[in-house]
Amino acid sequence: MSWLREFDEPIQTPDGKQLRTLREAVAYLAKTVPKSERDMPAVTTAAEMLTNAAERAIAWMFFARAATLKAIHRHEVREFNPDAKEHHWGKRKLKRDE
Repeated sequence: MSWLREFDEPIQTPDGKQLRTLREAVAYLAKTVPKSERDMPAVTTAAEMLTNAAERAIAWMFFARAATLKAIHRHEVREFNPDAKEHHWGKRKLKRDE
């Protein structure tokens, strides 16, 4: 097990860098997250998942990647997109309605 283990798909950061390994992800979070925000749940979860991925089985890599993305984008608010495509769920045509 190693901190040099690579993600399946590199993590793109807001400043344009790509994080390819666990070591790069930990170094990036340590450098960009201010000390006052290191106790935030998103950041502590990312640190825990990255550690688990380095010390345990490769299955932890998915969780480490997801937690790192959440920590990097911790201040971004997800917005509802009203222009999204309408779904057909529950709008099926039945033979009796034809």
